[in-house]
Amino acid sequence: MIMIKKIGILTSGGDAPGMNAAVRAVARAAIRKGMQVYGIRRGYNGLINGDIFEMNERSVSDIIQRGGTCLYTARCPEFRTEEGLQKAKEMCGKLGLEGIVVIGGDGSFRGAADLSARGILCIGLPGTIDNDISCTEYTIGYDTAMNTAVEMVDKLRDTTQSHDRCSVVEVMGRGAGYIALNAGIACGATYVITAEIPYNLDDVAKKMLESRKTGKQHFIIVVSEGVGHSEEIARTLQDKTGIEARTTILGHVQRGGSPTVRDRVLASRMGYYAVDLLSQGIGNRVVGIQKSEIVDFDIQEALAMEKSFPEDLYHIAGEIAF
Repeated sequence: MIMIKKIGILTSGGDAPGMNAAVRAVARAAIRKGMQVYGIRRGYNGLINGDIFEMNERSVSDIIQRGGTCLYTARCPEFRTEEGLQKAKEMCGKLGLEGIVVIGGDGSFRGAADLSARGILCIGLPGTIDNDISCTEYTIGYDTAMNTAVEMVDKLRDTTQSHDRCSVVEVMGRGAGYIALNAGIACGATYVITAEIPYNLDDVAKKMLESRKTGKQHFIIVVSEGVGHSEEIARTLQDKTGIEARTTILGHVQRGGSPTVRDRVLASRMGYYAVDLLSQGIGNRVVGIQKSEIVDFDIQEALAMEKSFPEDLYHIAGEIAF
């Protein structure tokens, strides 16, 4: 039994590969259930200002393979104010929107919680390359970003090896080191530096020099964005080892590109699940995946959760890199 008839979809915060797959799944699943679906452009900014259009089956054709978001995204400071929230609620009332699927990160979910408290059923889907949403093991876009980082480092290794250099590579992840850790293991980095684990550049330099004694002539050091200071790290390692060091900051290239199979399937499963919740009149939830099962949590509960860093995996990274 369908509890609501009209829903909206928006993407908010930083874009992530797989967001389009999630939009597609939400739109198609909702239409299949007899709902009217509205696309909201540029996140909460579009909701406040009425940048909204009705979608049909063909509105989401040929987007599953595309990176970025067909609905665009934007920051919206106004939405953090009571006045902005009231405008958003009024726009929902004007269009008859009873529920909204919000694809984004922590900040987007806080907005969804505020809107839910004002009577609009909201379901959050974790769309961020950082994988820093605590209630889910994987976020939409994370797998693609890791694969992009590894591809870039693999290309960089060619010139690093040709010049017997050390490449200090900074990857994205905001305050979280998940991309750095997994990309570091996958590309055989000599050392991975993240904000979650204390590090000492004397230890990094020592490991490089010990590896050189065994015949290794080039080195990859992966640094998480949350650590920063990559240029300074490179200069310090060069001073300590006598090995030429260069810094490469991969930057926003990690946000783009066609999503991987894993991200497309995850986004599709989560999008379908979100519509199923809304069809039952359920809101104020965040969808996640745990042990291969799609799950959901109260938004406030999800925001309060803490995500542990896989120190065992970090230990493995150190043990097999030399």
